[in-house]
Amino acid sequence: MKKTWTRNDIIEAISDNVGISLQDSSVIIEEIFEFILTELEKGDDVKISSFGTFSVRHKKERIGRNPKTGIEVPIKERNVVTFSSSNILKSNFK
Repeated sequence: MKKTWTRNDIIEAISDNVGISLQDSSVIIEEIFEFILTELEKGDDVKISSFGTFSVRHKKERIGRNPKTGIEVPIKERNVVTFSSSNILKSNFK
């Protein structure tokens, strides 16, 4: 079974690989996540070279269907975060 990485797993991996304390590693990761979140909230895309791009996409209101009952219900308009992987990242999985 494949492992799902958590925030703490990433912090520990960076701490081990770079040789810094868990606390310093935690601060770095939290700052990176906070930066990405802040930029997305401003409406800006965040492009990480050779990795991919995070962006916000606006979805209009639409009619959805409950798969169990078949009843149609309105789905409100909302903003969603999307991630598009770079071609370099995609080529690593062929």
